[in-house]
Amino acid sequence: MFVAGTARIALAGDPTSLDALVTEALARNPELNVYSAEIAAAKGGRRTAGEWQNPEASTEGGAKIVRDYHGNTLGDGIMWTLGATQTFEYPGRVTLRKAIANHQVVLAELGLEGFRTALAARVRAAAFRATLGKAKAGAADEIAKRFDELATVLSQRPAAGVAQQADVRIIEANAIALKRRPLEAQREMQSAIYELNQLRGARVDSPLALPNIDLTLRPLPSVSTLLATARERNYDVRTRVLELEQQGYKVRLALNERWPAVRVGPVAHNERADTNEYLFGVTASLPLPLWNMNTGKIETERARAAKIEAELM
Repeated sequence: MFVAGTARIALAGDPTSLDALVTEALARNPELNVYSAEIAAAKGGRRTAGEWQNPEASTEGGAKIVRDYHGNTLGDGIMWTLGATQTFEYPGRVTLRKAIANHQVVLAELGLEGFRTALAARVRAAAFRATLGKAKAGAADEIAKRFDELATVLSQRPAAGVAQQADVRIIEANAIALKRRPLEAQREMQSAIYELNQLRGARVDSPLALPNIDLTLRPLPSVSTLLATARERNYDVRTRVLELEQQGYKVRLALNERWPAVRVGPVAHNERADTNEYLFGVTASLPLPLWNMNTGKIETERARAAKIEAELM
């Protein structure tokens, strides 16, 4: 009763085309939101990679007292200093960061494209299995009915000996076993329909009319053609190629980061005591690369590049 009921649910409504099922799955599958979020995050990283660092402002204040050698106060007042600096990266560093971020966007878009292709293939495979299960259920049901009818006809004939009775019992046993085949085929069909509902973002028990699919298998291309197509279009290979290119930029960035960034900006200074003095100038500062030449990061990025190259090979 359960299998018959599920079969009625699965076959409710007008038949849906296979392309319509694929389109619905691509439009409603919830996992697509994950890849869309990754693309948005990668684009945000690309925007961050091209932004300048914020300038830094500094100030100092205090008191100034001027005395002669005898300790007599000649004057007192306040002193203050104002300054601002802007960080300038070493040449080529921002360009390398932008290149890394652009590759990250392309990787995210490639991941979305690969998922959409895999999703469409899963929908087509599930629809094929459901249609095949439906055909198997119909064929198995027809065979079971014929065996049942044959067993009924043979049982109505007068017994002609032990051998004939044994043959009738064997046929009846085979008919009972064949009655399970339609139920198994219907369960296989319903399992495929459940998967289709899940892939298209619908309830598991939603009604779904199976499309009309030609179950004739097409001949496969030659092995050399399949290998050439796989090397050119396989998403894992394309992803590794992009990752290897991106890692090359990361190695170059690690080499570039051996040299420090420079901070340059104006400065103003005022002292008031026995006199009123104003000082204006330009300040520049940079760390001296004496103890840290970024060797550890360079080795790490080169090792990662070797790992990705090995995975690609």
